[in-house]
Amino acid sequence: MVRAVLFDLDGTLLDIDLDRFLERYFAALRVVAVETAGAEHADRVMEAIQRSVRAMMEPHPMLTNRAVFEAEYERISGWALGDVWPAYERFYAEVFPTLADATGPVPGARRAIETALELGLSVAIATNPIFPRAAVDHRLAWAGLGDLDLPVVTTYEDMMACKPLPAYFIQVAEMLDVPASDCMMVGDDRYLDMPAADVGMRTFYVGKHEDTVATYAGTVQDLAALLPRLIATDVV
Repeated sequence: MVRAVLFDLDGTLLDIDLDRFLERYFAALRVVAVETAGAEHADRVMEAIQRSVRAMMEPHPMLTNRAVFEAEYERISGWALGDVWPAYERFYAEVFPTLADATGPVPGARRAIETALELGLSVAIATNPIFPRAAVDHRLAWAGLGDLDLPVVTTYEDMMACKPLPAYFIQVAEMLDVPASDCMMVGDDRYLDMPAADVGMRTFYVGKHEDTVATYAGTVQDLAALLPRLIATDVV
């Protein structure tokens, strides 16, 4: 039976042009690189950031994504992240919120989450944990979800794997205290989200590729209508 629902954020709950957003995000981060390392070292810092993100995407058992990021950042840039972190804290507090651009809630996204909560299901915001909590909180606010008290939100501080690694989905299920087989992963990315099926989760695909293999497919509005029927019929 379904006891928990994992919701991807970008493209699932938040309507966002990721390519455009990431272009603006990295351009803004470069300003911080110049501030902390000087213009002559900015390229090295940006390379360190991008390679540190890639390192988080690789398996690293028993280490948080943040620990992996920090180690790789220091190795490549030559600076300990803790020494320059106040500048990044200011960035996430003051600059990151200005990057919202044309982002906004996906129609029906809030209703889908509220339906799950009303049914007594556990809910996780299962965004790929390559960002600190501050960045995820801003994106939840852009999605119109910032006021919801959700028990699990995956960020790089707490997670020990990224999507689509099985360890990511297993850890989220453990955080919810629900067997993976009783979870449903909802997402728009067939490569990052749908591999939740590999650990026994049901999947609900809200993306645009019609040939994607998933337990269910449709919009988040369709999901809100489906959940009560699943609970009532105890579909397995």
